[in-house]
Amino acid sequence: MYDVLKRHWGYDDFLPGQREAVETVMRGRDSLVIFPTGGGKSLTYQLPGVCRPGVAVVVSPLIALMIDQVEGLRANGIAAATMNSASELAEYVDTRRDLREGKLDLLYLSPERLMADDMVELLREARVSFFAIDEAHCISHWGHDFRPGYRALAGLRARFPEIPIHACTATATEAVRADIVQTLGLHDPAILVGGFDRPNLTYRVRRRTRLIDQIGEVLARHTGEGGIIYCIRKAEVDELCAKLVSLGHKAVPYHAGMTADERRKSQQAFSNETADVVVATVAFGMGIDRSNVRYVLHAGMPKSVEHYLQEAGRAGRDGEPAECVLLYSGQDPMVWRTILGEPQSDAERMAHRKLAEMYDVCRSLTCRHRYFVTYFGDAYPHDGCNACDVCLGENEVLGDAVTVARKILACVARIQQQRSGARGGAPEGCGYGARHVAEVLKGSKAGRVAQMGHDRLSTFGLLAEYAVDDIADWIDQLVGTGHLMRLGEWRTLGLTASGTALMRGEGTVALSRAVKTRPAQPAVDDTPSESLFQSLRALRRDLAAQRGVPPYVIFSDATLRDLARARPLTPTAFRAVKGVGDTKTRTLADMFIAVIASHAYDGVRA
Repeated sequence: MYDVLKRHWGYDDFLPGQREAVETVMRGRDSLVIFPTGGGKSLTYQLPGVCRPGVAVVVSPLIALMIDQVEGLRANGIAAATMNSASELAEYVDTRRDLREGKLDLLYLSPERLMADDMVELLREARVSFFAIDEAHCISHWGHDFRPGYRALAGLRARFPEIPIHACTATATEAVRADIVQTLGLHDPAILVGGFDRPNLTYRVRRRTRLIDQIGEVLARHTGEGGIIYCIRKAEVDELCAKLVSLGHKAVPYHAGMTADERRKSQQAFSNETADVVVATVAFGMGIDRSNVRYVLHAGMPKSVEHYLQEAGRAGRDGEPAECVLLYSGQDPMVWRTILGEPQSDAERMAHRKLAEMYDVCRSLTCRHRYFVTYFGDAYPHDGCNACDVCLGENEVLGDAVTVARKILACVARIQQQRSGARGGAPEGCGYGARHVAEVLKGSKAGRVAQMGHDRLSTFGLLAEYAVDDIADWIDQLVGTGHLMRLGEWRTLGLTASGTALMRGEGTVALSRAVKTRPAQPAVDDTPSESLFQSLRALRRDLAAQRGVPPYVIFSDATLRDLARARPLTPTAFRAVKGVGDTKTRTLADMFIAVIASHAYDGVRA
């Protein structure tokens, strides 16, 4: 195992949990592996696929993901192939021949292709060492990304009763794990759960107040680096992407409303690093294997903790520092409830419960790393992470939250009473949104405050010591806690029963606000090393374009940084760098060494 690991992948040792998972597959035992994104789950079946006699058949949900995986394996000198609807006829014929002749280590198939009768017959003629079911959570109705095609894998065991099955996923609760085991018919499986913590990720959760400005602050910290921005709706993707392009950012859109060719071009631009940021719905991500994503930003709240961790987890897969920023509003849960509709089944009711869990995460002021680790039943051994907005002291709990909340609720009530009195009818909401109410409480006469006579209300100026943005944020939080509600098409404010009770002194509430400090940028290497890294990155990009593969297939950012630090000048020294195997030493060493040798370092030739 170690010889193959070093020869093909260029690593001296396994990541935590990988060795146990690899040994389980090597012994031919059924298994279920739950490793976090970036935890190296692909290696748990790729390496045994090379070591064990016969061909390992890997089930993957997306063609783009299969193609990227195969290209990466071939670049490491491994015999891998895929058979899918995008395959050319000649390639398809060659793969069938190689399969029959035992020349393949790994074969990638979609679940639908695997279960087709002609493929079943072909595999029965071949020597299959084991089946690997990647993204196995897709098989479960209880999972966050259920795919009907995966459910057909329930018949895999009956068709190949003697062949081991290795299932793996990055996100699976206890219910999902049990469903995977039962559906696949796993026999006494080894269930291996890796540590869910991603210490290289810094999590930040912010109220969405000034979206473009907030996004701009994140992008400014990652100039020229790759990132993903997730939106809830397709229309939001198009609007935000157009705005970013107008501001000079290299951004491309991705959502299900685009044609397949448009989506492919956006994905390629991001993979090939000709675009720095992709603005997308949740339709984007599973098919991307770019390891050097330096930030993931959610412009709206995801619909579950599992969705969030899978999407945010696409940052920093190379182990280098990365940032995950979530911008949310109290309106987001309502948007999702509209999209999800009224729950009619247990699975739909579960989706609504998961939505509520996600909103609790947004409002919580506990360590983000601790929450995400314990969510999956793991223990978090540290007092704090020093890598989230909470532990970095970027939020503060408002000490007089109840008093502030009662003033806000009273203001909504006074505006509502004035409006209903003027109209001569029963109260039906205050008729104004959060910004207007915040202006009244601030004591501002901007907008329609003076025009509507709201500067004469008893609540005018009650929160004059606070910024309008903060007051509007607290109004949003009170909507989230159920003390206020938004009414009608214009989302105007109204009191709820619990809001009325709190205003009268019954109950309590917690409010928070972000500390107005700009997070420090992550530390970078010294200038010469950073300059060399950028030169190596340019060479990688050129080579990738020549070969028609994504840059990460050449080398990861982590390997390039190690090369920039070590500055090897011989093939032997080049081979010793982490992530450099035999094939890449033979095919790439001379070109990278030439760049290193020509690069000045402290005034001396490297």
